[in-house]
Amino acid sequence: VLNDVFDRLQKALDVVNGIEGLEFAKSADYGFVTSCPTNLGTGMRASVHIPLPNLTKDGTDTKAKEIAKPLGLSVRGTGGEHTPIGADGTCDISPSARFCITEAQIITALYTGLKLLKEEEEKAGGGCAVDFAKDLATIASIKESNPTNLAIKNFTTEYFESLASDEERSALIQCLRSGIENKDSGMGCYAMQPSDYDRFKPFFSKVLTDYHKVGADAKHVNDWSLEGVEGLPEGGKLDLAVLGLPELSMRVRVGRNLKEFPLPGAMSKEDRVNMELKMCAAFDKLKAMPEYGGGYNSLTPGHADFIDEAAYNKLVADHIMFKDMAVDTYLATAGIASDWPFGRGCYVSEDKQFVIWVGEEDHLRIMCMFKGTLLNDVFDRLHNALDVIDTMPGLSFARSKDYGYVTSCPTNLGTGMRASVHIPLPNLTSDGTDSKAKAICKPLGLSVRGTGGEHTPIGKDGTCDISPSARFCISEAEIITALYTGLKLLKEEEKKAGIPDDIVKIKSIKKSNPTNIAIKTFNETYFNSLKSDEERLALLQIVRSGIDNADSGMGC
Repeated sequence: VLNDVFDRLQKALDVVNGIEGLEFAKSADYGFVTSCPTNLGTGMRASVHIPLPNLTKDGTDTKAKEIAKPLGLSVRGTGGEHTPIGADGTCDISPSARFCITEAQIITALYTGLKLLKEEEEKAGGGCAVDFAKDLATIASIKESNPTNLAIKNFTTEYFESLASDEERSALIQCLRSGIENKDSGMGCYAMQPSDYDRFKPFFSKVLTDYHKVGADAKHVNDWSLEGVEGLPEGGKLDLAVLGLPELSMRVRVGRNLKEFPLPGAMSKEDRVNMELKMCAAFDKLKAMPEYGGGYNSLTPGHADFIDEAAYNKLVADHIMFKDMAVDTYLATAGIASDWPFGRGCYVSEDKQFVIWVGEEDHLRIMCMFKGTLLNDVFDRLHNALDVIDTMPGLSFARSKDYGYVTSCPTNLGTGMRASVHIPLPNLTSDGTDSKAKAICKPLGLSVRGTGGEHTPIGKDGTCDISPSARFCISEAEIITALYTGLKLLKEEEKKAGIPDDIVKIKSIKKSNPTNIAIKTFNETYFNSLKSDEERLALLQIVRSGIDNADSGMGC
């Protein structure tokens, strides 16, 4: 937003002008005095760095200058006057006029000039249709070879060709770039701008329907109130101890994006750095609050809170900071991993239980985490923190009127929320994989991940990351309750999966420790005759001490 730099400069000048003893040179007729007559009057130059690959495809700015001059624009290299343009065709563009024009007219001339220059850049890219043809052919091929790639599956040439301009068609292809380059992708698309879900609704509504299993006209409603949520225990306490579970690592996070910036896949390096700087003002307020405190850790070279590689690696090892995303081919091809490590960092509260990632898949990943049994604790703290952040001046999160909070990936749209626990499932993972756990969890509405996040292995002891799958057309309160009820059912399935192992152990102890009375008198035929798994599990619980302690005398 050009207003941001324009308004900030004006306010700074007002401050400087008000300093006693400072007086700027002015001419009664010519305005502010400058050494060079070219700058006389306003002394102002307003510019942007913009890639013009089509107008500079010969490696020079000659054609760009020819186009820009009649538009009242000047072209320079990215290092200033008499410097070369960027290797990607990036040029410094500014209005030529300084004299007999107002400051307000200059900044407006930059905006209108860029609009016309953008049109000329598109015209110069006469080969766009060829690029579309190549992408369309790839899409058609993937439709056949990988029908589960949802973005490709729901893409239609008819809708693509109905778009109003090459600019819109290019924008839609950019959303699908990850799915085009990674045909085995499950989702296959990322939004690039906060408005994309509404702008390309005929496409995204089909993807959302396919993935989230909702109606094409579905509308999302956000609600953090637990009151009246189905499955909520009496008293509203989501206490895992009641389910017989020990203290577990609990985490609740939401993804958020600032509406004034492109989403991460379309951000320039400058966008990323500016977004981080904007958030640092918010972090300063959190640091001053006793209930948060802590500090910010930036990976951006030259940042005031920059941390070195050793400090960064420690944060990663402590599961506080995210890893370099370049290793994720889906994020890399979407542009989300670009410009690493610029604009990346994390705020960490004093107690290290409240963290905000900056510059990952979404602008912000805001999370609360600690070890315990009461899910309400992490849920309520996150909600309270979001209320604080939401009310900070100048921060406005991207939202869609129909789809709720906007996230880069359609899987997170709506709440942007993921509530999870790390829980050991040794019986369901006895083969060393999470395959059986996933098969059990899917009908329960739960997702299974490794302890390091998506695409990471489970723990050696069978510990998995479990969370409700739903994010969209479900409220925040329903998600945290679904985690509780899902864990209750999962615990029962974990017990059932342990029955065969227990029988093997009992047979072994019968031979090795014949004086263990419970095991000695345990009869497998009687065990199998019991009416239900519930009864069989109850009997195993009775002899648990004898199973786990082979040298027991009584054993039950």
